[in-house]
Amino acid sequence: MPSTTDSQRMPLADRLRRGLSNGRITSVLILLPPALILFTLFVMLPLLESGYYAFFDWNGYGEPTDYVGLENFERIVGHSVFHTAAANTGKIIAVSLIVQMPFALLLALLIYRKTPTNAVFRLIFFLPYILAEVAAGLIWSFVFDGNYGVTASIAEAFGAESLFILADRDWAFVAILTVILWKYFGFHMMIYIAALQGVSNDQIEAARIEGATRLQVVRYVQIPAIKPAIAVSAFFAIIGALQVFDVIIPLTNGGPSNTTHTIVTYLYTFGLTRLNIGFGSAVGVILFAVAVTIAVFYQRVFMGRSES
Repeated sequence: MPSTTDSQRMPLADRLRRGLSNGRITSVLILLPPALILFTLFVMLPLLESGYYAFFDWNGYGEPTDYVGLENFERIVGHSVFHTAAANTGKIIAVSLIVQMPFALLLALLIYRKTPTNAVFRLIFFLPYILAEVAAGLIWSFVFDGNYGVTASIAEAFGAESLFILADRDWAFVAILTVILWKYFGFHMMIYIAALQGVSNDQIEAARIEGATRLQVVRYVQIPAIKPAIAVSAFFAIIGALQVFDVIIPLTNGGPSNTTHTIVTYLYTFGLTRLNIGFGSAVGVILFAVAVTIAVFYQRVFMGRSES
């Protein structure tokens, strides 16, 4: 069987003939055009249109005619609520990396072995991720309700005053961070479990024979072996934090006093709901630029390092 290097040295005509004979080119010709069409219609065209609308003061009706140049971007940069939204998005990224991922890794190390009991625990911990974001937000809005929710019942049981956490400027976003941790840690846990189950038992047994403790096995054998999975998990955590929307809307809708907005909810509130489509498009362009920059940087720096 020729190696990859040999196939690369073959003339183009021979490679095309071989591709036709084994069906690879036929598969590409059949499957690639539909994918390209869908990607163009639902990704590229909306992106290009957003980039175009960002330079107009446009309410979404008719053709945009009021060209304002970079005014939308200047308004965004000077808007204090956008600063709060960007800071909140950064907090979600930090909490996801510093709290959520280590907690998920700890649980994965405890229940990664294939036993019936561990399978039950994996299902329980993964269920919040399966739950729809809006449903999770509605459930937790009841939990935090100071009149009729679980918080009210706890306060009443201890004879304390009712707590209205979601209406408190200092605690509302803490509540949102709690829900995000609860909602998504199971996803990262399952990534780590899949990676840990792929670690060779021979390596673990060899370390134990050499006298390594449980913590030493985890530190020097298991964690180094799953570094690619940790890198992928961190990437999903960062990109997911940039997209947080469905959890916040049913909980606080960006309140109180616009203190719990993320970049996406800021775009929705100050762009779509107020029919400032040009302004919202400018926010979308900024978010897209940030996401692409992070993705490219992370891929080149961290993903490449984890694979080496």
